[in-house]
Amino acid sequence: MNRLSPSSVSSTESHPLVLVVDDEPRIIRFVRINLEMEGFRVIEASDGLDALNQVREKMPDIVLLDVMMPEMDGFETLRMIREMDSVPVIMLTVRSSEADKVRGLDLGADDYMTKPFSPRELVSRVRAVLRRFQSLTPADASLLEIDSRLSVDFNTAEVVVDGERVKLRPTEFRLLRHLIENAGWTVPHSTLLSKVWGYEYKDEISYLRLYINYLRKKIEPNPSNPRYIFTERGMGYRFIDYRVRSSGAGGDA
Repeated sequence: MNRLSPSSVSSTESHPLVLVVDDEPRIIRFVRINLEMEGFRVIEASDGLDALNQVREKMPDIVLLDVMMPEMDGFETLRMIREMDSVPVIMLTVRSSEADKVRGLDLGADDYMTKPFSPRELVSRVRAVLRRFQSLTPADASLLEIDSRLSVDFNTAEVVVDGERVKLRPTEFRLLRHLIENAGWTVPHSTLLSKVWGYEYKDEISYLRLYINYLRKKIEPNPSNPRYIFTERGMGYRFIDYRVRSSGAGGDA
């Protein structure tokens, strides 16, 4: 299901609708109280099947999805959500292992929060993810040709690789757009994290590496020997200066 971004709908722009999915009523109450105090509208689901129905029927602007649920866990629920909808999803879990985070992000999650979390962190993360999902399209941009095999369509948030359209996730597109806007220059890790994810994420280097790898797999002819996105070790990443059709030495993330 392709949906309008929250910024294009006035009612959700001022009061976004949040679906909270958790089998613990106390967690739902905690999230509801703190989000409603900040002007969000909240609906809830206690299991994965209920969550899928709510996504279909209510079309929330963002989903907070617990990982550890009976019968159908959060990972399976997320997989099924992604088959039908692009709504941003934040995973909630008591487990903080890197493997779990990577699994959730690989399945299409937009962020990951470890329980317990504070009201301030909750609201900050929800707002940050919604910001990333909004305003994906520059008003004055359309199809940008990088070279004969790669073009970027700013109107659809897609890339065209060897004539085939490849859909990017909202965060992948924001990252690529920021790299392209600074083509030829090395963009520091902290700058990319702040601009793409939000200031709250400026130290989350693992997020950046993971999404650089996602982008390379989608646009590079050989991700291990990149043509477009170069690693400047210890500094950041640099997109090829397509305006002069030059390239430089790079490496893996």
